[in-house]
Amino acid sequence: MITLAGSRPNIALPVPQSLEEVRLPESLVTDLVLRRLLLEGFSTLQSLSRSLRLSTAVIHQVFTQLRSQQLVEVKGMIGNDYRFTLSHAGKELATDRFQISQYAGAAPVSLEDYHTVIRAQAAKIRLDRKALRSALSDLVVTDSLLDQLGPALISQTSIFIYGPSGNGKTSIAERMLRVYQDAVLIPYAVEVDHQIISVYDPVVHHKLEIEDPDTDPRWVLCRRPCIVVGGELVPSMVELRLDETSGIYAAPLQMKANNGIFIIDDFGRQLMSPRDLLNRWIVPLDRRVDYLTLRYGVKFQIPFELMVVFSTNLDPYDLADEAFLRRIRNKIYVGPVDPASFDRIFERVAASKRIPAEPGSAEQLRRLAEARGQKELRACYPLDIVNIIITISEYEGRPPAINRAELERAAELYFAKGDPAAEGRRGWMAE
Repeated sequence: MITLAGSRPNIALPVPQSLEEVRLPESLVTDLVLRRLLLEGFSTLQSLSRSLRLSTAVIHQVFTQLRSQQLVEVKGMIGNDYRFTLSHAGKELATDRFQISQYAGAAPVSLEDYHTVIRAQAAKIRLDRKALRSALSDLVVTDSLLDQLGPALISQTSIFIYGPSGNGKTSIAERMLRVYQDAVLIPYAVEVDHQIISVYDPVVHHKLEIEDPDTDPRWVLCRRPCIVVGGELVPSMVELRLDETSGIYAAPLQMKANNGIFIIDDFGRQLMSPRDLLNRWIVPLDRRVDYLTLRYGVKFQIPFELMVVFSTNLDPYDLADEAFLRRIRNKIYVGPVDPASFDRIFERVAASKRIPAEPGSAEQLRRLAEARGQKELRACYPLDIVNIIITISEYEGRPPAINRAELERAAELYFAKGDPAAEGRRGWMAE
């Protein structure tokens, strides 16, 4: 049994000791063993158990059946374990099965078990301003913004973060994962109608190196996932994708993000139109279930147990109609920073880069920005300007320093020249 921290329930997933307890079609488990044997050549019960993430009792049960059908040949013993290989008939059968699907990894879990575990792991967090400020301690965030984020995070429903670019919307969204203090179980794969859907992805799922011999090894203990997509998002990423070569389906991004966060950054600038995505997810966001379809038309339901965060610098009403925006309960505006916050950000940047700064440097940068037509202060200015100062010093072969002259040189490079009046008229919705 794995006990998840905080308010998480205890999830008992005992190791299946028989084919019946695996809760998968027997033919699918048999095919997995045949394909694995075809790849390995010679194997043992222990080796197959490790590769397929099934108990030796289950592997022995399948081995006994294959042996009675003369599909495997025992070549000897290694301690108390058999050493065996496929017979000629077994190789022919395994080759046929390999043509249908090449999957020979961890055994999947049933769709019903997937529903049960994902629902049981739905996030329930306790949060107050102090805890949230600690989670965002590396950012300069006002109390008023914290007091909007807090209730939104507790609700675990979708969030729409909007406002001018460069003020930390993405940084805030990516740090939301810090409010979770627990771990979740993610399956290697899920079986649907004898098809295998690969779910666990080491690129987006961060496995915890904790082995529990009493827990079904087909599940991986991970941190709650956080998937971030930007302009590269296309319709195929939110649907099942079949690899024609291997015969395996890849889970869509929202399925991989279950029990975690799915951030759509720069919403409205994707290859997939905002309305197409919103229409695709209007039911999942409302009812917390999604529907996927296998290539041959079989449709099935999966949990949509995740928090979707839309981050954009476009006007929300240009992206979605009122009916959809109503389903996104939390809408948080992240505006330009005030002078005091701007100065704190500048001081943090200078300290983190370990660059000496003349007194009043932050104020000087504010004046330079205003002189170049920037009527609003952006949180990104300090880091961007300091990085330019560093590159100038590298070019000239000297240590970097923050002073009036260096700030003016960096500002000249950073701020685009144009009609100051036009710059002044430019609002966040026009960007």
